[in-house]
Amino acid sequence: MTKRGGRAAAGVAVALLVAGPAAAQNGQRTPVFRAPVISDTGKLAGPRQPIFFRHDVHAGQDQIPCLYCHSTVAISSEPGIPAIQTCFGCHQMIAGSTPSHQAEIKKVREAWASKQPPHWIRIHALPGFVRFPHMRHIKVLGTESCLTCHGDVRMMPQVHQVATLTMGWCITCHVQRQVSRDCTLCHY
Repeated sequence: MTKRGGRAAAGVAVALLVAGPAAAQNGQRTPVFRAPVISDTGKLAGPRQPIFFRHDVHAGQDQIPCLYCHSTVAISSEPGIPAIQTCFGCHQMIAGSTPSHQAEIKKVREAWASKQPPHWIRIHALPGFVRFPHMRHIKVLGTESCLTCHGDVRMMPQVHQVATLTMGWCITCHVQRQVSRDCTLCHY
């Protein structure tokens, strides 16, 4: 199986898990959170992305783990923006429940067909002289540690920066967890 085929197969499995009404009827999967309908996106915090990706729907309502889409975060310094094939893996079958969802999913399908990924706007950016090795933090703190820096994206219709990510903010976290404050951990 190719990597591409494996990712698509995994997407189909997630799509069936998320969309499978039989599982919900049998009590196997009950959503803890129901994402609200958003009629005015202009008032949401954070930058408007080329595709209105709802973290509150995917990670919150549907409970898709962060590592499904951000699969490189445990092995790389960068969390990685998911490839459009990750989105298409599910959205080749899931069309959306409202006209606005369908319009955004159409953008995913068009990006896949044209082999042109969206130009996402970066939200959490650090200065070039700072290194933040995501894999070290995930290894030590676990996958739930994402909300330490990114906030609870499971409740955000549109992701926005919640932490300052300044040196003082990072040092406070290191002091609280009693880990090294050696400058070379982040500046190399």
